[in-house]
Amino acid sequence: MGNAKKISIAIDGPAGSGKSTTAKLTAKALDLQYIDTGAMYRAVALKVIQSGTDPEDVEKISKLVKNVKIGFETENEILKVILDGEDVTEAIRTPEVTNLSSPVSALFPVREALVEMQKKYGRNGGVVMEGRDIGTVVMPGAEVKIFLIASLHERTKRRHLELQSKGIEKDFYELEKEILARDVRDSSRSNSPLLKAHDALELDTTNLSVEEQVEKIVSIAKERINL
Repeated sequence: MGNAKKISIAIDGPAGSGKSTTAKLTAKALDLQYIDTGAMYRAVALKVIQSGTDPEDVEKISKLVKNVKIGFETENEILKVILDGEDVTEAIRTPEVTNLSSPVSALFPVREALVEMQKKYGRNGGVVMEGRDIGTVVMPGAEVKIFLIASLHERTKRRHLELQSKGIEKDFYELEKEILARDVRDSSRSNSPLLKAHDALELDTTNLSVEEQVEKIVSIAKERINL
């Protein structure tokens, strides 16, 4: 896969559309580096909670995000999220962090700091990055841009199963309302809203398995680099 090393793939879409798993497996299939941007925003949300900072205090959060260090390590094929030297892979997946990550990610100082970090990751190519503004803001020059969509019911079902697998019980309809509210927040924020890039390929994953999603994206990537 020599040629694939330098290709960049941007995967965007709303909450629960299958971005993380698909991006992770696509990166593995093409021997590229996977960058979980959602985890970076979750890490900042966790930091806000850990530090006891008021989520409304933009000034304090702005100072906090300037000093935060977020990195990734792969151990036994598992991507670990490191926040200021601490493994927070599991800690950033709690419902409390999930609910705070969207409003925190909408804050201009947070987006500015993390987008800069993400751009550095993407500058040299060879990455698969997923989020909500990767194809439009972070990597507008990516060779492959995918915009994943799925029905609200399917996205809620996926998130519900994910939480259950972690021993977290959540009412299905409550979760559906939260995802819908998040869609509205992510799409209507003024800073880097969830938006499909004009040259992105839309992929409806409602009736696709993860394997089928990955297969389609890998196939598109191979076409682009004439493998």
